[in-house]
Amino acid sequence: MTTTQLDLNLILPGHPLENDACVSRINDTLAQRRGVEKAHFKKTNGKAELCVHYDPDLLSLDAIKRVAKEAGAEVRERYRHETLRLSGLHCADCATSIEGVTQRLEGVLAVSANYAAEKMSVTYDRRKVGRAQIVKEVESLGYQVKETDAEADKDEHARKVLGLSLGLFLSLSAGTALLIGWLGETFFSLPFAGALIFYVIAYITGGYDASKHAVRAALKGRFDIDSLMVVAALGAASLGEWPEGALLLFLFSLGHALEHYAMDRARNAIRALADLTPKTARLRRNGVEQELPVSELRIGDTVIVRPGERIPADGEVVEGSSAVDQAPITGESIPVEKNVGDTVFAGTINGDGSLIFRSTKNPEDSTLSRVIEMVEQAQTAKSPTQRFTDRFQRYFTPVILITTVLLIALPPLFGVPFDKSFIRAMTLLVAASPCALGLATPSAVLSGIARAARSGVLIKGGVHLENAGMAQVVVFDKTGTLTAGKPKVTDLWTVQDSQSSDELLALAAAVEAKSAHPLAKAIVQAAEEKGLKLPDTGDLEAYNGKGVIAPVASKVVRIGNSGFMSEAGVFVSEAAMQQLRQLESQGKTSVFVSYGDELVGIIAMRDEAREAARSTIAALKNLGVRHTVMLTGDNSLVAEAIGTELGLDEIRAELLPEDKLLAIKELKERYDKIIMIGDGVNDAPAMVESTVGIAMGGAGTDVALETADIALMADDLSKLPYAISLSRASRRMIVQNLAISLGVIAFLVPSAIFGLVGISIAIVFHEGSTLVVVANALRLLGFKGRESAGARPGKPVTVQVDTAN
Repeated sequence: MTTTQLDLNLILPGHPLENDACVSRINDTLAQRRGVEKAHFKKTNGKAELCVHYDPDLLSLDAIKRVAKEAGAEVRERYRHETLRLSGLHCADCATSIEGVTQRLEGVLAVSANYAAEKMSVTYDRRKVGRAQIVKEVESLGYQVKETDAEADKDEHARKVLGLSLGLFLSLSAGTALLIGWLGETFFSLPFAGALIFYVIAYITGGYDASKHAVRAALKGRFDIDSLMVVAALGAASLGEWPEGALLLFLFSLGHALEHYAMDRARNAIRALADLTPKTARLRRNGVEQELPVSELRIGDTVIVRPGERIPADGEVVEGSSAVDQAPITGESIPVEKNVGDTVFAGTINGDGSLIFRSTKNPEDSTLSRVIEMVEQAQTAKSPTQRFTDRFQRYFTPVILITTVLLIALPPLFGVPFDKSFIRAMTLLVAASPCALGLATPSAVLSGIARAARSGVLIKGGVHLENAGMAQVVVFDKTGTLTAGKPKVTDLWTVQDSQSSDELLALAAAVEAKSAHPLAKAIVQAAEEKGLKLPDTGDLEAYNGKGVIAPVASKVVRIGNSGFMSEAGVFVSEAAMQQLRQLESQGKTSVFVSYGDELVGIIAMRDEAREAARSTIAALKNLGVRHTVMLTGDNSLVAEAIGTELGLDEIRAELLPEDKLLAIKELKERYDKIIMIGDGVNDAPAMVESTVGIAMGGAGTDVALETADIALMADDLSKLPYAISLSRASRRMIVQNLAISLGVIAFLVPSAIFGLVGISIAIVFHEGSTLVVVANALRLLGFKGRESAGARPGKPVTVQVDTAN
């Protein structure tokens, strides 16, 4: 049997990189072919793939690719994944109603609605149901599905303001009518018939919105929170408890109006990202300047940005220089100097200079557009805690409904007055309504993701937000993460006195000129700075983790470690080894250079630790991180020197990429949840294997945006403690919200069953807990994080070496 991997993005372009019904259908189609043993989904190095095990004697690779593409085309034609923007949702139960009603449509395969994000993800079979039918079903409940263009957003904002104003007006009208009726009846001898008029007004104004939604839900066979409140209020009225019912509807309507206002604050923090890009751009086409909508920008366009303007697209500066405020994208507090050849990002703000740049991405592919898209996807993804609360409610709600029926029916059989048992049952319905529980997690996740995005930290979902907050171990890549990733040549040592250091450098640079490795670039740069003439070379051969070879003149030049030299039969003297150890003890990475079968010298380089590295590690320990680890392919002496300098707890050196992957698996077994931070390219396998993979420099690296669970948009290591502390704060908010919501339910349910609280007390606790939960979550929008100053020093370094070479 032979195995091949097919890129899912080529088979299903634009499809979410996840295993779902569409992917399963393609796998099933492949598995039915003669010669295919099995086909399954696989995610490696941040790439989603279909792994096919087949017999090459029965089926060719070309045939497999053809079948996969045909199956992919059929799936794309038949199935749709869509995210719909919703409007008019006024409680967490609204999302549950939408899911329940939409799921019943034939052809709808999966649906997930999120009240906090006002979004709905749906997967459906176009042969059985259409988008228009799904939209019609949602709107039949009284909600709206809106478009995504700017005009729709503008209209939606106006509708929200109007809706909030109307909701508050109706609620306050209900409260005023209730107060007049109660005061008149209690203190001014107003006849009950007169007071009843005001109570009825309170019922109509306070219950208008809830009744509208309750009736629509009932027609669809749904019994939601609105139905519950209306039934409870009507039940109270039927027993003559008009003030109780009016108070219930007044507090319920007021609570929802305030809750909706509070949730909009978190939503607006994310919507504000879309307003960062200007609507028009000033272009130079065919020598003529013109202003066009940003949507008409094309790759290669010459864009002119004047002082103080927002940059409309991603591109490369071709003329001018200026300081650019990149805080909207990367969270950097200090403007970044931009000169010819530098990259600029859409949504950032130009400083005092003028810039002319060449557009390198289409508007929809800009870094900002991708960040917005990923944040929107993150909002709809449910975290582990949210899935737990969903399961809890799925079992809890039927139990409460059954208990309510029994509470109405059984007590009268034992002599309890019917009106008393009915009121207790209505109170139980109010008390057990899990509105606060439904909002406990999504409100905190929404606020946490919004705050992170505003600070240059992209978190791709609630699961990563929670896991990063629970991880106690942080694993670092060395090169480009703990160090600047820009090594410089520090020493040139030649075996023979007759050979000059320049000759050694020129020989090595000639070979390394064809390599993209950071060490190779350092050697080439050193030769260029000296103006050395490089000899001609043949094709380069690279041996991962060991070294490179290329022919020069009549002999082969080898550059690599001692193991690489030994394998080739190149003799390395004790003097050379001693010189190597001396250089590496100084934290310098050193490579041997041989010409033919003879060693000719050693080149030493040093990649300096980032300025923020030590303070970052100290800040992590202040946050309570138990263990910090560095994984590197560098030798143990260099690793130990860097690790000692930075205060790391554990160092694993001389690792090949596959060794890093094994190290992550072992650390996960020991510590459960771990964070791995790297550059998102070379470390992709290890990052994917870790609980949470964090990539640095996401604004400039497409791979980092794709592979990482969290991306630090700036190339700034000091953002790491902030990201972790924000995740922990979000986790604390979630736990606090769950404690509040479950605590209120635990108190109210038995109190209602035994008649210790009335409807008015139950609704005060119910609405109060919901508002407290939302207000608590909103505190994340102002989260500042911890400073790294004053951190305690790290523990002694433990060096652990894998002798992979």
